[in-house]
Amino acid sequence: MVEQHLSRQTYVASGVVRIGKYTWPERLQKLYEGLSEIISLHAPEVMVIEKIFVDKNVASALKLGQVRGVAMVVAAIHHLPVAEYTPRQVKKAVVGYGGAEKRQIQHMMQTLLKLSGLPQSDAADALAVALCHGQMTRGLTMNKGGSTMNKTDIMNRTDFMNKKDLKERKPNSKRLKNRNRKG
Repeated sequence: MVEQHLSRQTYVASGVVRIGKYTWPERLQKLYEGLSEIISLHAPEVMVIEKIFVDKNVASALKLGQVRGVAMVVAAIHHLPVAEYTPRQVKKAVVGYGGAEKRQIQHMMQTLLKLSGLPQSDAADALAVALCHGQMTRGLTMNKGGSTMNKTDIMNRTDFMNKKDLKERKPNSKRLKNRNRKG
């Protein structure tokens, strides 16, 4: 979890919901219970989830889809909006490169959030997704005092956008002149 106030992002909490050795439906129930407990404890304003990336293992993608479904149901029950970002968006936001490796994400989370040590890989991914969301929505959520604040419950990855991505494309003046001459 990350709290955002204007352009400052502050670490709140992170971790992994440990499920144990149960049947698949029981694991999904444990996930539901764990996420519900986290939401009750920290009262986030939004849940951020990483979009599914399907490679060669279709069975894994199906299970991930079920896990995402549980997370979305928990969010809906708690009246939380859900935001989704692709792994590439998250990596580009936090590391500046969409093909970044897990270790790079862990290092950036430690640096950006001023953590005393490297966060566990899945926790780092979740923090990165929260930071990505904060960057994408900066200034959109207002608290009662009128200042911007996003307290983001994370389930995926990302951080800063490159300045190049944030610049509005300027019209090509030569192309415009040529278009005006023709018309």
